Amino acid sequence: MNKTRSLKLLLEVFTTFFKVGSFTFGGGYAMIPLIEREVVQNKKWVAAEEIVDILAVAQSMPGAIAINSATFIGNKLAGRKGGIVATVGVVMPSFLIITLIAIFFTKVQNTPIVAAVFSGIRPTVVGLISIAAIKVAKTSIIDSLGIILVILSVLLVVIADVPAFYIIIGGAAVGLTIYRMFPKRANKILSNRGNKK
Repeated sequence: MNKTRSLKLLLEVFTTFFKVGSFTFGGGYAMIPLIEREVVQNKKWVAAEEIVDILAVAQSMPGAIAINSATFIGNKLAGRKGGIVATVGVVMPSFLIITLIAIFFTKVQNTPIVAAVFSGIRPTVVGLISIAAIKVAKTSIIDSLGIILVILSVLLVVIADVPAFYIIIGGAAVGLTIYRMFPKRANKILSNRGNKK
């Protein structure tokens, strides 16, 4: 029975991430809204607060954030096999589609129809990423320090072109400093997150 349930879960993980990979144009960050909707809202595999932590870890690791997130979530749900299945699921659609497109895309990439299609896709990807950012912000920004860190992060990326990895490490350092120097404040933050769950 456990084996049957395990296989069923692995199949569900694969189909979920195959769906994410199939219906997301733009890759990377564009996959975040669909991952969030599938694993948090639809499947309820991960809590809204936890997805923020997963995305932070995924962004700080080498490789694409969507693939890293899929691997992390799959591993959390079904161990090593789950991580592999989720990764294959999210990568396979892109691999199959790009293989087919590569055969003839160079012949049509400069045509007006293809240009028109991509001119419509790009703004919608921006919109989807913005929605995901707003949803993540609701569970992540819980006090004035959070707002300051968001503004500082945006400025560092836009003005100084600081890589995301260093910004995440900096955020972790700030969080650790608060935990060490202001334990009461840290406990309050943790209790607020616990209440939201």
